[in-house]
Amino acid sequence: MTAPKDAFRRFQEELAALDGKDQQPSKASGSTKIDQAKSEFLALQKRYKLTVADVVAFFPEEEGIAYLQQLISANEANSSRAKKR
Repeated sequence: MTAPKDAFRRFQEELAALDGKDQQPSKASGSTKIDQAKSEFLALQKRYKLTVADVVAFFPEEEGIAYLQQLISANEANSSRAKKR
């Protein structure tokens, strides 16, 4: 089931607001900014109950693939830990 269009609009507005915050000068390093942006993005994903497909559609193709690979490797790591117990 896909999210309603109103949820996408609000999601995009909140992303734009976050993007506006990033335009302000900051002394934080590049990796810290990326980590903060990812955590804020994932919080929005949870708030609007978006699927992986919905989220991946917002990334450029290469980043979407990397995101999916990250999810798969995290899932496999959790699976192997559960099997060892």
